[in-house]
Amino acid sequence: MKKIYYGLMLAGALTLCTGCSSSLLDIDNPNEVTNDTYWNKPEDATAGVNACYSFFYKEGTWMRWLSFRYDLTSDEGWSSSPWIELGDWTRFLYNNYNFYEGNNIHWEHFYVGIFRCNQVLSYVPNIEMDETTKNQVLAQASFLRALWYFQVNLLWDKGTMPLEPKDASYIPEDASEQEIWDQIEKDLTFAMQYLPESWDAANLGRATKGAAKALLGKAYMQQHKYDRAKEQLQWLIDKEGSLYGLIANREDNFTDLDENNKEGIFEIQFDDQNKGGTGNDASMAFGFQRTQFYAPSGIGWGDGKARRWLVDEFLKEKRVDGKNDLRLYGSILYRGFSQDFPDQPKKYYGFENADWNDGWGTDPEDCYIRKYNTAYYRDAEDYFARNNYRIMRYADILMNYAECLVETGTNPADAAVYVDKVRERAGLAKLKDSQWKDCLSSKDAFIKRLQMERTLELCFEGWRWADLKRWGLLDSQAGIDELKARDKDFNNFIVGKHRRLPIPRDEVENSTVGGVAHLTQNPNY
Repeated sequence: MKKIYYGLMLAGALTLCTGCSSSLLDIDNPNEVTNDTYWNKPEDATAGVNACYSFFYKEGTWMRWLSFRYDLTSDEGWSSSPWIELGDWTRFLYNNYNFYEGNNIHWEHFYVGIFRCNQVLSYVPNIEMDETTKNQVLAQASFLRALWYFQVNLLWDKGTMPLEPKDASYIPEDASEQEIWDQIEKDLTFAMQYLPESWDAANLGRATKGAAKALLGKAYMQQHKYDRAKEQLQWLIDKEGSLYGLIANREDNFTDLDENNKEGIFEIQFDDQNKGGTGNDASMAFGFQRTQFYAPSGIGWGDGKARRWLVDEFLKEKRVDGKNDLRLYGSILYRGFSQDFPDQPKKYYGFENADWNDGWGTDPEDCYIRKYNTAYYRDAEDYFARNNYRIMRYADILMNYAECLVETGTNPADAAVYVDKVRERAGLAKLKDSQWKDCLSSKDAFIKRLQMERTLELCFEGWRWADLKRWGLLDSQAGIDELKARDKDFNNFIVGKHRRLPIPRDEVENSTVGGVAHLTQNPNY
């Protein structure tokens, strides 16, 4: 029901071959796929845009390593990996700018994803086909290109910005953060004009109008364009007949039991039916790999852990029924979790009546990321988890909208209505009736409380790094001092440098012609 991507392997292989030149002997190969032989039929357009989606199944994206950048580099998590360099890249210790798993893999996979989108946007307009279908194909490619450029800005604050297919002779040029934001806005404005509000069951997982509006709202927010962001996000919340809402059980958002539900705005469609590698052939894997790296040793690799302060923060407030916040149980595994949640199942993977296994660590700081794990259906992790990854969901948008409201002059008490929807689903009191009621006294107090409400709901979902950047906590020593109190890795953070990654050294060197780098290194690197 949920999978649309089993035709992606062939599509990926085809689009990677386009732009190939003839051989040194100039002999035409009748079997070679070229721009002249490929981009001619409606089926080519569909296969081409499917190949754009296929880059979700690459290690440099949410499938695996991108979570190390967004979850573990933020104050929510940390790395205890025995692979020292892998851990260093979550601790702002960027010594080798070409470290593949920490830097180059993201650049490579984002930009090959962009290349595929550029092919669709350049060649599909010339295909004779139904105009509605054509525009939907182009809109999907525009959305996906914007999504990749969004990640470029989050990681590097700049990049290069090809908007059409380039061959091997292409010399990348600098594109500023603002130039990239401007292009993201253009792509998403186009996309939301032509994307449908929903797809049929055979096409679940494709970009929708709501996904484009949500991502555009987030792009505006990162630029502090809160008026424009509010307009886009309001459509998802207040539109008559809106398709979106909170589901009753929050934890169902992180399993495969209720995927593509009304809370999911854009999801990567993962599955365990193909158990191959991550190439472009018929054995290509579609599994979610993060779970293998976050699960405790003996179950997974134990490379990524949660910060203990999150556990303590969850435990500060009881639900209205006097019990602890179940979001903690669903998000983090820690010593003593079964005492804090005596009514919940104590089985953890293959461990019956589990509380803690000393093989998982003896330090109180040893807390594991439980969100998205697959203990509900198996006893150990691997590289083929079948649960979708929700890039954007409605709870996130509700809190984004509340932030936009107060940033544009709305009384905090009125903005709190949207935060309260998330809190009440978790069984908590409304803010005005809670121990945090003083947060309604001013804009600044409300934003500070919202910063905590967001991480309690959204921890380990990949948005904390974007939030820290937007709130300016990475731009002042006062902000870094606040983060240090929660995460000792921020002792390595240098203001003016570490809010962004270094551009991969190879990319800078390969752009250098006549001693002039057309793609320059980021400041202070």
